[in-house]
Amino acid sequence: MGAPEEDAGVLESKRTATRYQILVEIAERQPAVSQQEIADEIGVTAQAVSDYLQELVEDGFVEKHGRGRYEVTKEGVDWLISQTASLQDFLDHVSEDVIGQVEIETAVAATDLREGQTVTLTMQEGLLHAEAGATGNATAVAVTDATAGEDVGITNFEGVVEYDLGTVTIVSVPHVRNGGSRTLDPERVETEADDHDLVAAAGTEALVGVRAAGLEPDVRFGTPEAVQEAATKGLTVLLVATTTDLSRHTDRLRENGISYEVVDAAE
Repeated sequence: MGAPEEDAGVLESKRTATRYQILVEIAERQPAVSQQEIADEIGVTAQAVSDYLQELVEDGFVEKHGRGRYEVTKEGVDWLISQTASLQDFLDHVSEDVIGQVEIETAVAATDLREGQTVTLTMQEGLLHAEAGATGNATAVAVTDATAGEDVGITNFEGVVEYDLGTVTIVSVPHVRNGGSRTLDPERVETEADDHDLVAAAGTEALVGVRAAGLEPDVRFGTPEAVQEAATKGLTVLLVATTTDLSRHTDRLRENGISYEVVDAAE
């Protein structure tokens, strides 16, 4: 999702943000302005406030009336208004588009659902499912209507969806110059596949080896991210991977606390 057309100008740089803060403080305290009080309020040094004040005077945003007496000019007020308007546009974007997106998850409707209805959440086949009623440990509220089997938006989560992490079984396939898929025992691959929810192939030799076992992988281009995500959602995965891809997978699985084992399926 792109940013709104109006950028939050006041946030573009620390300098601009500090000028904005100091100008607001001057407007609030004028005409008698204590540089130390402003410094304490916004978390900078009194010397920094003095330097910024001098700049604001030179830019015509602030007018100085003797020692310690300042007033925001019309130009300064106009700049504050423009910066505040762009900041408000940005805050509206964050509130409505960004946070709203984050707070709404997608589930599969296990029953017919109505907008505003409380639902129970469960994890099934790696997908979040929502069922009418608050009968389980994890609940939410539907934000869209849906019939059973459709996708449904949910929010206002309470509780924890209980499920076990999946595991990954890895069959390593040598590079083609070292025998490639010909080294695999097709029956062993087929037997392993029967005991797993998904079969993923990583590398051409791996894909050919899976097909030699009479199977078509559920994940044809088995990236480390895809395999880890499936296991995180509670699925057991048989990963047939070419040796050149193996370390990328095992590194990611270890980093995310996913249990795995490497088995020998050579003929």
